[in-house]
Amino acid sequence: MSADLLINASIQIVPLEGAKHYHTYIDAAIDVIKRSGLKHMITPMETVIEGPKSEVLEILDLAREAALDHGAEEILVNIKLHIKKSENVTFDDKISKF
Repeated sequence: MSADLLINASIQIVPLEGAKHYHTYIDAAIDVIKRSGLKHMITPMETVIEGPKSEVLEILDLAREAALDHGAEEILVNIKLHIKKSENVTFDDKISKF
Protein backbone atom coordinates (compact mmCIF):
# COMPACT_ATOMS: atom_id res chain seq x y z
CA MET A 1 0.00 0.00 0.00
CA SER A 2 1.34 3.38 -0.96
CA ALA A 3 1.79 5.73 2.01
CA ASP A 4 0.19 8.62 0.15
CA LEU A 5 -3.11 6.91 -0.59
CA LEU A 6 -6.17 8.43 1.07
CA ILE A 7 -8.07 6.46 3.68
CA ASN A 8 -11.22 7.10 5.68
CA ALA A 9 -11.36 6.76 9.44
CA SER A 10 -13.97 7.41 12.06
CA ILE A 11 -13.43 8.11 15.71
CA GLN A 12 -15.93 8.06 18.54
CA ILE A 13 -14.83 8.97 22.05
CA VAL A 14 -17.20 7.71 24.73
CA PRO A 15 -16.90 8.93 28.34
CA LEU A 16 -16.92 6.09 30.85
CA GLU A 17 -16.68 7.79 34.21
CA GLY A 18 -19.99 9.63 33.97
CA ALA A 19 -18.42 13.10 33.90
CA LYS A 20 -20.86 15.97 33.76
CA HIS A 21 -18.57 18.10 31.59
CA TYR A 22 -17.61 15.56 28.96
CA HIS A 23 -18.16 18.15 26.20
CA THR A 24 -14.91 19.82 27.25
CA TYR A 25 -12.75 16.90 26.24
CA ILE A 26 -14.88 15.85 23.26
CA ASP A 27 -14.54 19.43 21.98
CA ALA A 28 -10.76 19.26 22.52
CA ALA A 29 -10.54 16.07 20.44
CA ILE A 30 -12.65 17.59 17.66
CA ASP A 31 -10.51 20.73 17.74
CA VAL A 32 -7.40 18.63 17.03
CA ILE A 33 -9.15 17.15 14.01
CA LYS A 34 -10.31 20.56 12.77
CA ARG A 35 -6.82 22.06 13.13
CA SER A 36 -5.26 19.17 11.21
CA GLY A 37 -6.51 20.55 7.91
CA LEU A 38 -7.71 17.10 6.88
CA LYS A 39 -11.11 16.71 5.31
CA HIS A 40 -13.59 15.71 8.01
CA MET A 41 -17.27 15.49 8.90
CA ILE A 42 -18.61 15.84 12.41
CA THR A 43 -21.73 13.75 12.93
CA PRO A 44 -23.89 13.15 16.01
CA MET A 45 -22.27 9.75 16.62
CA GLU A 46 -18.65 10.10 15.43
CA THR A 47 -16.24 12.21 13.43
CA VAL A 48 -15.07 10.92 10.06
CA ILE A 49 -11.71 11.89 8.57
CA GLU A 50 -10.19 11.56 5.09
CA GLY A 51 -6.50 11.88 4.34
CA PRO A 52 -3.17 10.14 3.86
CA LYS A 53 -2.92 7.08 6.10
CA SER A 54 0.02 8.28 8.20
CA GLU A 55 -1.59 11.67 8.86
CA VAL A 56 -4.98 10.20 9.71
CA LEU A 57 -3.49 7.70 12.16
CA GLU A 58 -1.48 10.48 13.82
CA ILE A 59 -4.56 12.70 14.19
CA LEU A 60 -6.57 9.83 15.70
CA ASP A 61 -3.90 9.42 18.37
CA LEU A 62 -3.66 13.17 19.00
CA ALA A 63 -7.46 13.41 19.37
CA ARG A 64 -7.39 10.63 21.95
CA GLU A 65 -4.58 12.38 23.82
CA ALA A 66 -6.47 15.69 23.73
CA ALA A 67 -9.51 14.11 25.40
CA LEU A 68 -7.35 12.74 28.20
CA ASP A 69 -5.40 16.00 28.55
CA HIS A 70 -8.64 18.01 28.90
CA GLY A 71 -10.24 16.21 31.81
CA ALA A 72 -11.22 12.70 30.78
CA GLU A 73 -10.22 10.07 33.31
CA GLU A 74 -11.46 7.08 31.32
CA ILE A 75 -12.71 6.87 27.75
CA LEU A 76 -13.65 4.24 25.23
CA VAL A 77 -12.29 5.05 21.77
CA ASN A 78 -13.98 3.40 18.80
CA ILE A 79 -12.03 3.68 15.55
CA LYS A 80 -13.00 2.37 12.12
CA LEU A 81 -10.64 2.43 9.12
CA HIS A 82 -11.50 1.99 5.45
CA ILE A 83 -8.34 1.28 3.47
CA LYS A 84 -7.80 0.01 -0.07
CA LYS A 85 -4.52 -1.56 -1.12
CA SER A 86 -4.08 0.34 -4.39
CA GLU A 87 -6.73 3.07 -4.49
CA ASN A 88 -7.80 6.14 -2.59
CA VAL A 89 -10.81 5.93 -0.31
CA THR A 90 -12.77 9.19 -0.46
CA PHE A 91 -15.95 10.61 0.98
CA ASP A 92 -17.08 11.60 -2.51
CA ASP A 93 -16.81 8.05 -3.87
CA LYS A 94 -18.98 6.83 -1.01
CA ILE A 95 -21.70 9.47 -0.91
CA SER A 96 -21.80 11.21 -4.30
CA LYS A 97 -24.80 9.14 -5.43
CA PHE A 98 -26.83 10.60 -2.58
